[in-house]
Amino acid sequence: MMKAFLHKLALLLPTLLGITAVAFGLIRLVPGDPIEIMVGERQLDPATHAALMKQLGLDQPLWNQYLHYLGQLLQGDLGQSLVSRTPVSQEFAALFPATLELALCALLLAVVGGLLLGMAAALKRGSWLDQGVMGLATVGYSMPVFWWGLILIMFFSVDLGLTPVSGRIAVEYEVERVTGFMLVDSLLSGEAGAFQSALRHLLLPAIVLGTASLAVVARMTRSSMLEVLREDYIRTARAKGLSPARVLAVHALRNALIPVLTVVGLQTGSLLAGAVLTETIFSWPGIGKWLIDAIARRDYPVVQAGILVTALTFIAVNLLVDLLNSWANPRLRGAA
Repeated sequence: MMKAFLHKLALLLPTLLGITAVAFGLIRLVPGDPIEIMVGERQLDPATHAALMKQLGLDQPLWNQYLHYLGQLLQGDLGQSLVSRTPVSQEFAALFPATLELALCALLLAVVGGLLLGMAAALKRGSWLDQGVMGLATVGYSMPVFWWGLILIMFFSVDLGLTPVSGRIAVEYEVERVTGFMLVDSLLSGEAGAFQSALRHLLLPAIVLGTASLAVVARMTRSSMLEVLREDYIRTARAKGLSPARVLAVHALRNALIPVLTVVGLQTGSLLAGAVLTETIFSWPGIGKWLIDAIARRDYPVVQAGILVTALTFIAVNLLVDLLNSWANPRLRGAA
């Protein structure tokens, strides 16, 4: 297994190089001069523009800028923001916990809800429950994130007043940032009502972000469970007199989880990418909103770092899923 894992790591090197090239090149295709956006067109004269271009290294040929970018990455340096002039790694470290907390809560909702709904639909195949779950899954997967978010805000926040519209916690709470996860930090603070406020702020963004992934997990779980339930070893387990719960949990579910794990890994990357829209809608202070603002300002180092780290996270999750698949599937473990 370790040999196969190291082989996959080696194959990732060309992928990472391609990601750096895409991250470096795409933002420079967007029209606009970062110097003009920073200073303002009316306040910028040609001499100041040339001096700033030279100071920021933007007067160099693109291939030279790219090599400099790669050299920084090899040293673990993500660069410096063109706007704030602070290290990108410092800004990223401050904002990433908010995105990670949102993505993990959305993933938890998607996995738990998707598994339960998919299993229920498979066990009641052809019933109204099966048709209802699959119909809702189709609707959930088809809904655009921005539309779904606005609908929930209008209903739960505006009409009912049950949930806040933006932010991570109410302004009256002064919570010390210990872990960066607001749910954890609000509990550690000991302030009455802080955890409830953080949970209410997180609820709608997590639902909006996790809905499409929940639909995918539910459909895959149903399909995989139906295939497993037709296998001979399931009939044998039932013939031995094992309880339906044991047959379902021990024999059916573990084998049905093998393709589901792969889907969950792919959905984790989708959640990180989808957080850009969700964070913009709910003014959630994470890397998604940070990237949108950086694109508007043509802040090249910030955009490059955001794309690169998101891609690295996606790759790491998929490597973990491969290891879990090898553990869950004896045939894969033997091949590795």
